[in-house]
Amino acid sequence: MKTMRRLAAVLVLFAGGTALGDDAKPITDAEFVTKAASGGLFEVESSKLAKESATSPEAKKFAERMIADHEKANKELMGAAKKAGLEVPTKMSAEHQKLLDQVKAAKGADFDKAYMAAQVTAHDEAVALFSGATKGVKDPGLKAFAVKTLPVIKEHQEHAKKHSK
Repeated sequence: MKTMRRLAAVLVLFAGGTALGDDAKPITDAEFVTKAASGGLFEVESSKLAKESATSPEAKKFAERMIADHEKANKELMGAAKKAGLEVPTKMSAEHQKLLDQVKAAKGADFDKAYMAAQVTAHDEAVALFSGATKGVKDPGLKAFAVKTLPVIKEHQEHAKKHSK
């Protein structure tokens, strides 16, 4: 239970510090690539962990989809970033690493709850990021990637919210 409280605190801090609202400053191409890459790495790593550690079939099935969808998106991001002349980070941000560590610390049914709660937070952040990128990034390839990927991320977000209760 202590792990769940710590995870909740991290989720509140994480979500509050990363959302991009309509009144936020425009995101640069480099910021988008950095944040999207970190989020994608978090999705794949946390979902690989969930595939092995989750107790519910629903969480395992969701994890498998996250791995497939986010590995594909990560490759597409790398291609678009390369064409834009931008480097793609190979490590997730400190915030994503902390969130992953919190999920790793949970066990049993608490793991499933922690994983799904982290998925809600990560997808809330990603929807805000990609929404901002559809309006703010300059590179046409990065913008096209954001526009193409946003509906998939929204679908993930809805599913995570539905199953995190």
